[in-house]
Amino acid sequence: MSSIKGSKLEEQDPRPLQPTPGVMEGNKLEEQDSSPPQPTPGLMKGDKREEQGLGPEPAAPQQPTAEEEALIEFHRSYRELFEFFCNNTTIHGAIRLVCSQHNRMKTAFWAVLWLCTFGMMYWQFGLLFGEYFSYPVSLNINLNSDKLVFPAVTICTLNPYRYPEIKEELEELDRITEQTLFDLYKYSSFTTLVAGSRGRRDLRRTLPHPLQRLRVPPPPRGARRARSVASSVRDNNPQVDWKDWKIGFQLCNQNKSDCFYQTYSSGVDAVREWYRFHYINILSRLPETLPSLEEDTLGNFIFACRFNQVSCNQANYSHFHHPMYGNCYTFNDKNNSNLWMSSMPGINNGLSLMLRTEQNDFIPLLSTVTGARVMVHGQDEPAFMDDGGFNLRPGVETSISMRKEALDRLGGDYGDCTKNGSDVPVKNLYPSKYTQQVCIHSCFQESMIKECGCAYIFYPRPQNVEYCDYRKHSSWGYCYYKLQVDFSSDHLGCFTKCRKPCSVTSYQLSAGYSRWPSVTSQEWVFQMLSRQNNYTVNNKRNGVAKVNIFFKELNYKTNSESPSVTMVTLLSNLGSQWSLWFGSSVLSVVEMAELIFDLLVITFLMLLRRFRSRYWSPGRGGRGDQEVASTLASSPPSHFCPHPTSLSLSQPGPAPSPALTAPPPAYATLGPRPSPGGSTGASSSASPLGGP
Repeated sequence: MSSIKGSKLEEQDPRPLQPTPGVMEGNKLEEQDSSPPQPTPGLMKGDKREEQGLGPEPAAPQQPTAEEEALIEFHRSYRELFEFFCNNTTIHGAIRLVCSQHNRMKTAFWAVLWLCTFGMMYWQFGLLFGEYFSYPVSLNINLNSDKLVFPAVTICTLNPYRYPEIKEELEELDRITEQTLFDLYKYSSFTTLVAGSRGRRDLRRTLPHPLQRLRVPPPPRGARRARSVASSVRDNNPQVDWKDWKIGFQLCNQNKSDCFYQTYSSGVDAVREWYRFHYINILSRLPETLPSLEEDTLGNFIFACRFNQVSCNQANYSHFHHPMYGNCYTFNDKNNSNLWMSSMPGINNGLSLMLRTEQNDFIPLLSTVTGARVMVHGQDEPAFMDDGGFNLRPGVETSISMRKEALDRLGGDYGDCTKNGSDVPVKNLYPSKYTQQVCIHSCFQESMIKECGCAYIFYPRPQNVEYCDYRKHSSWGYCYYKLQVDFSSDHLGCFTKCRKPCSVTSYQLSAGYSRWPSVTSQEWVFQMLSRQNNYTVNNKRNGVAKVNIFFKELNYKTNSESPSVTMVTLLSNLGSQWSLWFGSSVLSVVEMAELIFDLLVITFLMLLRRFRSRYWSPGRGGRGDQEVASTLASSPPSHFCPHPTSLSLSQPGPAPSPALTAPPPAYATLGPRPSPGGSTGASSSASPLGGP
């Protein structure tokens, strides 16, 4: 036993022992070896002396023990990590995987149940995230009550360009139209009909695209039903089966290589459309400074105007001219310095107009209705009389009640809308704010200019662009009607490009009608109008109409969209699902993240160890030996390695490899201290063991 200790001491300090320290160490060893030596404890003590670095010099530094903890520690295996997680986690059911490990059936049952619960929870998570990223919206309806701004009201005469002003420009078209009606229908009742067939034929040759009657072969019996469902693209009216002919006019492209007939089954519609086509060409040749385009006096059309029982003045309206609806007046538009406000509902607190609807100077071939056309719209919106207006009947008092509604849409991911139209790839040609109708008309005008080389007269034109006229653009009619077909089928993409505005204010209208003036009061009413406004008494009821526009109530509805699933709602739903399936909290999620992180680290370390054992083995050179040696020296001793019990280790010989021996526990009695009895023989007997 003393020889083993001596060999250990000599291995640690090969320097020659001094006499005085040797006696002290010998006394210490003699005191320790006073009991009968046991081989195995002696070996463990020697190992412990080697670990603690006890030598002849008491000032030698001690190595760190296995009980000292490192700053960062990881588990040595997946099993150890899993057992630690199940024993310490706050997730319900995880501890049952460890507590029931001696019963494999229970362990399997809880493992399957735990995995199924995990799968169900994350399936619910997927549904919640899918709902959140679909960006659903909720519609909130609010009812407000306050003073309301009265909307803009546009009213038109339904009289495009009176005869006395542009009669010379239209005489040729009127004569040719009369001759066409006579040739097609043998009808002539116009006072302006020119006598002589030769003169009529000469006039007819001056206009291109003559109106013709076309004979259409009767379709087969099997095709009649299909044709009634899907009519011809260029036929604007339903088919009339009992007629075998149609009315239309021919349109061709620039080089006459492609032509088609714009046909109609109704002769009235064909004549009006043909007259309108030539009328547009005449208007395009008129300069904007023509006297016919100047504003008519308000008294020629509106006999009386009152708002909130106060008479209107010239500052309350603006004037513009529509190619089909004639002179139009807009009341309370954005140019009005003081917008009208409605503080009370009812017919007496709105706009009241008395209109002149005489037909003495109408264009009978273009305007086939009598009365007036009115439209209610916002102050900064153009009046699209074709889209949103309606006609007023002569001899009738029309009462229009309004109800305001506002809609606020969510843009961005929640809806396809635009705030001001700046992100829409269509240039706004109207001097107003963005609306969907403004965008659609501007888009068609852009396509018209691009494809046909001229602008359509019904819509605003850009600078340096001419209106279409077949004297300058011979094939614009062919291009226009082709473009209309593509526009209706959205081949131009206008309905796709023009998105809805995010904020919209609309007015829901309801109308009531009554006879005006009544039979008992019509005599004095007509006499007053005749004396004050030069009204023709002979026209009686057909020359006058009245309209009242007012708010039905001051309560207005606001429809606003809001996100149906917000981030707060998503987190709340996720927490509810987590608590339902596992009864845990946010910290449990952190524990799961920590488990995943530890799994990754352990996997990385295992791969690194395998890589180093393969490519940095001791047999690959001195550098590999140094790496392995430093790794073994720096690695803490393992408590799970078995202790050697063979007595062959006590025999003299080379020191055992550190990797094959387990270090003994640290004994406090191995420290250097003076011994009561001298045992110089032990130290002297240890000296020859370290000699050569």
